[in-house]
Amino acid sequence: MLAFLLPLRCPGCGLFVPPQTARRLCPACRASLQRIHGPICSVCGVPLAAGFEICAKCAKSPPRFGKARALFLYATSARAHTDVLGSIIRRHKYGPNQALSAVLAELIEDGLPIEPEYDVIMPVPLHHRRLLKRGFNQAALLAAVLSRKLCCRLDVTTLIRVIATSPQTAQDFDSRRRNVHNAFAVRYPQRVADRKVLLVDDVLTTGATVNECARVLRLCGAAGIDVLTIARAI
Repeated sequence: MLAFLLPLRCPGCGLFVPPQTARRLCPACRASLQRIHGPICSVCGVPLAAGFEICAKCAKSPPRFGKARALFLYATSARAHTDVLGSIIRRHKYGPNQALSAVLAELIEDGLPIEPEYDVIMPVPLHHRRLLKRGFNQAALLAAVLSRKLCCRLDVTTLIRVIATSPQTAQDFDSRRRNVHNAFAVRYPQRVADRKVLLVDDVLTTGATVNECARVLRLCGAAGIDVLTIARAI
């Protein structure tokens, strides 16, 4: 309520944003964001040194999704105070501050590293207990913005989380993979069969969560699954 009543402040630096300004993030904070440019892994999208097309991790163990793309890099550590995007994402997700979804939506409007060639857009789901506690699914809010931008159907009920897994933040890849194994299910397989799915989340870290989502979607006959996130942690 205060966010609506009080003058708008930049969520990155806290400075007042003039009412006539169309953007919620001030120019200085926007300029600090690290947009991802090539070269990147053709599969998971992680930045690579020049001359490489695929990272060692994807070459050794190809993921179940086709490709993953993100708009920006971000620091995962909560101590990274200079990382504007990381701070916004953490406050949006764990704050929780649902109003910050508008800031992330503005970043999506600036352009996407994918082509609009999908049959359906699906967010990575929350378990119903976590959704009740948080009040919203940040991935679903982003997926709704993408659905409007790409003129593509949004589906927030088919892919569900059936196990309330522990937080992934402090875990390595193998631990994350074990943590989310069999944590997801497809409620309506007919909505997935022969469809090309765009899976949406706020952050891609190790890729264990979206990889498990892609696995269950493929078991139900999905023609292809790509992943899009706001940020890519490295």
